Amino acid sequence: MSAPQDTAIAPAAAKADGRARFVDGLTVYLKPRVLVVLLLGFSSGFPLILTGSTLQAWMSDSHVDLRTIGLFAAVGLPYAVKFLWAPFIDALDVPLLSRLLGRRRGWLLLSQLILMAAIVLLAFCDPAVSPWTVAGGALLVSTASATQDIVVDAFRVESLPDEEQAAGMASYVAAYRIGTLVPSAGALFLVAGFVQFGMDVHAAWTACYIAMAFLVVVGVIATLLAVEPEKSTVAAAEHAAHGADNALRRTLAVAITSLRDFLTRDMAIAILVFVALFKLADALAQSLTTAFVLDMGFSRTELATIIKGVGFAAALLGGFAGGSIARALPLSTSLWIGAVLQTVTILAFSWQASVGRNVGLLTFAITVEQFTGAIGTVIFVAYLSALCKNPLHTATQFALLNALAALGRTVFSSGAGFIVHATGWVWFFVICAATAIPSLILLAWMQRRGHFASLGVVKV
Repeated sequence: MSAPQDTAIAPAAAKADGRARFVDGLTVYLKPRVLVVLLLGFSSGFPLILTGSTLQAWMSDSHVDLRTIGLFAAVGLPYAVKFLWAPFIDALDVPLLSRLLGRRRGWLLLSQLILMAAIVLLAFCDPAVSPWTVAGGALLVSTASATQDIVVDAFRVESLPDEEQAAGMASYVAAYRIGTLVPSAGALFLVAGFVQFGMDVHAAWTACYIAMAFLVVVGVIATLLAVEPEKSTVAAAEHAAHGADNALRRTLAVAITSLRDFLTRDMAIAILVFVALFKLADALAQSLTTAFVLDMGFSRTELATIIKGVGFAAALLGGFAGGSIARALPLSTSLWIGAVLQTVTILAFSWQASVGRNVGLLTFAITVEQFTGAIGTVIFVAYLSALCKNPLHTATQFALLNALAALGRTVFSSGAGFIVHATGWVWFFVICAATAIPSLILLAWMQRRGHFASLGVVKV
């Protein structure tokens, strides 16, 4: 009689276990460590727009020459080369703040205070009088913001256990995207409101940027509520042992040992190539998405409505879906899912190009691309985090890997226009998808060699 009872109990136990795993998958996002990362994601997202599209709008309102406005893209350079000063953050402590708050939190608060001051300084510049003064202010903002990003990445990697890394990254990506939305559409609404209340345009923009500076308080609150990572004790002991050394010498030593630590790993070169190639197809396709949509005959209003509407929502959901996948499955399996999804959905734009102007199809193409791209991003960053295990080198190694991963967006995609000119839009997106093949081959090879098992990522 016991066998039927066992048979009846087994499905109930499995169902209860499934419910428990589902609840655990949701509650992980409410853990204090993950919530802190979420707030830091918002703080990292909005400064990028203040020196990008929002600044362009301000300069346009100030009647600055279009050629000058185009040159202002260079103020974003610190985001691309932030790895150059990441070793300082690993090697040195902030006087007083590190003693009061800890190694990572001290750097976080310092970068946030400088960022807030830089945005206020930028607010009092006048593009109509001296565009190059504005450029200097914007460059200071982007440098402080890039520094905050370095510390946030290191703090996230060190403070979250393996089983919370994907959830933390999903929260970070969602908050980052919301952070980019506030100073773009939000700033324009704010300026329009100030003008309606009787301010001139310049005063309205000044007030807007001052208001934006106070958004940094979100990150400051997160820093004060956070708990210093336990791994900082290892670094604190190392810093104490070399406290008498010259600061520049210590920083150079950290930079060299960080590289040596990574390059002496098994399959180091293959890992670096894989990091550079994983998001290449996605980056190539996205580099000309706006030009493609407008070339198909869609209006800017239609494009903005789809991207800021369903596309934005799809990206948020995709980030959390990626976090769930990475928590439930082994890292190698998760990378396969992310890689295949973000590659196959690029072909939706080829379909769009062959059909022509069709709002429904464009909505579908952008929605699935944003959704799967976010899945791939979260899983990929979870992988990058797993590669940066040494607390003495976290900031330096993650910044280097991040810069390498951005090559598809910053360098490789520069020739995308020539490909379109030679092949047309249909084949351009097919070629974009095909560029993912080398990364898939590398993924299979590294999986076969046991690379992912060696990372020690916890399967939940």
